[in-house]
Amino acid sequence: MALLVVAADEGVMPQTEEHLAILEFLGVRTGVVAITKVDLAAPDWLELVEADLTERLAASPIAWEPAVRFSAVSGAGAEDLMRALATAAARAVERSTDDLFRMPVDRVFSVAGAGTVVTGTTWSGSVVVGGEVRVLPGDARSVVRSVEVHGEARAGAEPGRRTALALRSVEKADLARGAVVVADPAWRESWAVDAIVTLLDSAPRPLTQRSRVRLHMGTAEILARVTPGAGEIAPGEAGAVRFRLERPLVARWGDRGVVRSYSPMHTIGGCVVVDPWPPPRPRRPVELEARTAADPVARVRALVALEGKRGVGVADLPIRLGIHPATVDRVVNEVTTLGVLNIEGRLLPQVVVEASRRRLEQALEGYHEEHPLEPGMPRELLRAALDLPDLAEHLEENLAHEGWIVLEGGTVRLASYQPTLSARQREWSERIGTALAAAGYQGQSAQELGEHVPPAEAVPLAEYLVRQGTAARVGRERYYDRAALERLRDEIVEEVGRLGRASPAELRVRTGLTRKYLIPVLEWLDGAGFTARDGDARRLGPAAGGGGPA
Repeated sequence: MALLVVAADEGVMPQTEEHLAILEFLGVRTGVVAITKVDLAAPDWLELVEADLTERLAASPIAWEPAVRFSAVSGAGAEDLMRALATAAARAVERSTDDLFRMPVDRVFSVAGAGTVVTGTTWSGSVVVGGEVRVLPGDARSVVRSVEVHGEARAGAEPGRRTALALRSVEKADLARGAVVVADPAWRESWAVDAIVTLLDSAPRPLTQRSRVRLHMGTAEILARVTPGAGEIAPGEAGAVRFRLERPLVARWGDRGVVRSYSPMHTIGGCVVVDPWPPPRPRRPVELEARTAADPVARVRALVALEGKRGVGVADLPIRLGIHPATVDRVVNEVTTLGVLNIEGRLLPQVVVEASRRRLEQALEGYHEEHPLEPGMPRELLRAALDLPDLAEHLEENLAHEGWIVLEGGTVRLASYQPTLSARQREWSERIGTALAAAGYQGQSAQELGEHVPPAEAVPLAEYLVRQGTAARVGRERYYDRAALERLRDEIVEEVGRLGRASPAELRVRTGLTRKYLIPVLEWLDGAGFTARDGDARRLGPAAGGGGPA
C-alpha cells in the first residue's frame, strides 16, 4: 500500500503525477491520500485541490481511500488519517513466508561487533539467524549473523518488513545499493530481460531500436538498451521489449520496474518482467503473449517451446514463472501431459526428444554402414553428433531398455547390428590370420599386415579378429596370433617362475626374441598381471600366482 502526500498550498504538481504513475507501474493495490498543510490553504482553494485529486484518482487502478485533510501543526485530521491507513492496510495482501527469500539492498554500512550490515525491505520469503545467503550480482556467500526488523532484534526476517541483516565474511566495500540478498541457489543474475513496457502519454519520444534508458527495479538503477519486439513503441502505448543491461540485474517473472529516460532523467513508463533469463536467440522477444498468460502451465509450455533443445530447468520455475515453490510439482505434472517431457530435471518438448531419438538412430545406422567391422559407435562421438549430452544419455538408456540398442562399454550399437565380413573381407582376414600364425612370437605390425591385404583394410580387419578372439594386439599396433601369444606368455611365466626373478637378457635366451619384440610383450604381461617389474627384471604377478602388483 502507499501513502500519497499532496501539499494543500500547491495542489497536484508534476511530481505528484510522476509519483502516482510510478505507484501504478509498480502494481501498488491500495493507498491513502493525505492533503497536508491544510492550515496554509484557503477553504475555496482546498476544495479545488481535493476535487482535482478525486478526479485524477478515480481513473487509477489503485483502490484509494477518500482524501484526508491533515495539518502537522495543529494535528487536525490525525485520527482520520490513522483510520484511513488501517482500512487500506486491511486490504493489503500478506506475502508468503515460505517463498524464495529475496531482499533488495538499499544501504550498506559497518557496525562495531556486527560487521557488515545491509538493509532493505524483504520482498519474499524469510531468512533466519545462522541461515546461509548469497549477495547478487557477484555471488558473495555469507551467513546471517543477526536480524533486525524495524529496529528490533528478531530470530528471522519476514516479507514486507524493513530488515537489517548483519552478514559474516562480507566486506562493506564489496556491496552497494542495488545488490540483492537471496537464499535459494536457483537465483542468478540476468544480463537481459524480456518485458512488457507501457509508456506514459507524456513520454517525449517513442522507444526505438537501441534506445538507451534507465531501468529501476528493486533498489537497482541500471542503464539498458531497448530492443522492441515489433517496431517502435509510441507514447501512451505498450509493447514487448528486450532490455540488454549494462550491468547485471536480479529479476523474477512478474517483477515491476520503472523506466526513465537516459538524459534528461524523466519517468517515461513502467514495465513488467515476463522472462528474467530469455534465450539469446532470437534476439527480439517472441512468444510474449503466452509468457504473460495467467495460467503458469501455459507459461511453462511457451518457455519450453521457446527454449527447444536447451530445455527449461524445473529448479528455475519458481523464478522464471514467478510461482510459489510449492506449486512447481503440480505445474510440472500438468505440463507433462501436454507434450512436454521431464528429463533429469529439465523440461523439453516431446517433439524435440523424438527428433533427437530419430537422429540418434540415423547416426548409428550411418556409422554402422561406414564402419561395418566396428563393434559400435563410440558413445562420446554419438553425443557430440547429437549436440545434447544430457539428452543423449537419457535416450541411450531408454533405447537400451526398450531393446533397440546395446550399450557395451564405451560403444553403442543398434541391437539388430552385427559386424559382418564381405566375401573379399573374409578372404583378406584369412590372409591376415595366416600371416600372424606364420609370424609366431614376433607378430606383425599394422604396416606389415598391409603387405598382405589393402593397407586401408589391415587395421580394421586385424581389430575384427581381435574381437573375434583369434588375434591379439600388443601395444598400439602390433598383432599376434592369439594361440602363439598365449604360448609365448606361458614360456615367459614359466621361466620367471623357475628363476624367481628374470631379466630381459635371461628371457631373450628362453624365447629367442630380440628386445624389439620382447619388451612390448613384457609390458603387455605387466599390464595383464602375469608379471610385475622389479627394477629392470620381472617377477610373477598376481595373475600367474605371484604376489606382486598387477
